[in-house]
Amino acid sequence: MPETSGFGAGAAEVLEADVVVIGGGPAGEVVAGRCADRGLGTVLVESELVGGECSYWGCIPSKTLVRPGDVLAAARRVPGAAAAVRGSLDVAAALARRDYMTSGWKDDAQERWLADHGVRLLRGAGRLAGSRRVTVDGGRTVSARRAVVLATGSGPVIPPVPGLADVRPWDNRAATAAKEVPSRLLVLGGGAVGLELAQAFRRLGSEEVTVVEGGPRLLLREEPFAGEQVRAALEDEGIRIRVDTLLAAAQRDGADGPVRATLSTGEQVSADEVLVAVGRKPRTADLGLETVGLTPGRPVAVDDRLQVIGVPDGWLFAVGDCTGLAPFTHMGKYQARVAADVLTGRDTRDRASRHAVPRVTFTDPQVCAVGRTAAEAAEQGLAVRVIDVDTGEVPGSYVLGEDQIGTTRLVVDSDREVLVGVTITGSGVQELLHSATIAVAAGLPLAELQHAVPAFPTVAEVWLHALEAAGF
Repeated sequence: MPETSGFGAGAAEVLEADVVVIGGGPAGEVVAGRCADRGLGTVLVESELVGGECSYWGCIPSKTLVRPGDVLAAARRVPGAAAAVRGSLDVAAALARRDYMTSGWKDDAQERWLADHGVRLLRGAGRLAGSRRVTVDGGRTVSARRAVVLATGSGPVIPPVPGLADVRPWDNRAATAAKEVPSRLLVLGGGAVGLELAQAFRRLGSEEVTVVEGGPRLLLREEPFAGEQVRAALEDEGIRIRVDTLLAAAQRDGADGPVRATLSTGEQVSADEVLVAVGRKPRTADLGLETVGLTPGRPVAVDDRLQVIGVPDGWLFAVGDCTGLAPFTHMGKYQARVAADVLTGRDTRDRASRHAVPRVTFTDPQVCAVGRTAAEAAEQGLAVRVIDVDTGEVPGSYVLGEDQIGTTRLVVDSDREVLVGVTITGSGVQELLHSATIAVAAGLPLAELQHAVPAFPTVAEVWLHALEAAGF
C-alpha cells in the first residue's frame, strides 16, 4: 500500500504503520477496525484464528452447546408444551450447529472483514522489540508511528496435579470442540466455564458428571445465593457437586482408557474425560514485555485511557484479558472502543472496567450480575443497603411456565441512594441485565428509576417489586 494510506517501508524493509495491534480476538479486531475506519494505517498481527478465543473456543460454541438443553428445559416447564417434549436431544445436530457457529474453525469471513476496513493482516506471533517496534514470525518487523496495542487475551490454567498433564485433560478449547459426548465427565472448577459445560454435557447425554471446586461454594465471585441456587439445580439434574475439594492425583488407563481421579477427600472418581476450568491467565509470557521495562507473564496494568502504566510517551496500549481488569469479551470490546477513541483524538475514559462490569453465567438458572456484590461494597467502605425480591414472583414469570425460581438483589449505596451492584438469577433472565448495567454505570438515583416503567407482563417487572421493597 502507498505510504499515504498510513503504511510505508522504512530501512531494511521495516513495515511502517500508524497503529500495530498484537492479537486478533474480539478486542483486537475492534480497536484495529475503528482505527482504520478513522484513517489510521493499521496492522493486525495474529498467530491463530482472527476472531479469537470467544468466536471459536469460548463464548459462541459453549453457548451453542448450552442452548438445546435450555430450550427443552424451558418447554418442560410449560403446561401443554411439556407433553410434546419426548425423546432425547439430537447430539449430532447439536454438534453440527456448533460447527456452523464457529465457521468450521476457519476465519475467512473475519479476514475479509479486516480487508474491507483497510486493516492489513500479518499472520504470526507478534512480540515487542523495544519502543514502537513489533517483530513477527519469519523475521518481519513493524514500526508503529503512533501506537502499539496489546490484545493477546488469556489462556487456561492447568494446575500442577500429579498425573494430570499425562491424562490429556480437556481445557475449554477441547471441550467446546468435542466430537462426541463423554459418558463420564469430571469437571475441575465451579466457576462459569465449568458449570456451563457440566450442565450442557449432562443435558447432551453424559451419564455421570462430577464438579470439583476447591472453594467453599460455587461461583465464588458472585453473591452466595447464586451459587446455592445453581448447585441445587445441577444436583436435581443428577450432577454431583464437591466443594472444599481438590484433585489430588489422576491416571489414565492405557492410551485411551478411563481416568482414575483421586480427590483430596480420598474419594475416587472414574471419568472418560477431565475438563480443567479452574481459571485463566493473561497471555503475556512471550510478548517481549521485558524490552519495554515490563514483567512478562503478568497482567499489563493500564490507566483509564488504556495506556500501559510505566511505559514513557504513552505509545503502548492494552485491551481485553491481558490487562487483568475485566476478563470478558464484551469488556475487551468496550476497552477497544475507548482505546481507539483515545488514539484518534477523542477525550474518552474507561469508566466501566473497575465498577460496572456485567457478567452472565449461562447455567439454568442463569446468574446475571453487574457491579459489586454486597460483600465487595461493604469491604470498600460503602454504606450498604441490600434489597432482595423473588425473580419469579411477577406475572411475566408465571407466563413463562412453572417453577420459575430466582432472586433479584439490589446493592444500594445508602449515602447516595444509587445502585452499585445488581444480581439477578432465574431461567433465561440474561436480557434483564442491561437495564441494571445502565443503572449502575450511570449512577442513576433510585428515585429516578421508578419512572422507568417496565411493560406488562414481562419479567422486567421485578424492578417494580425491588423498588417498592426499597421504599419507592
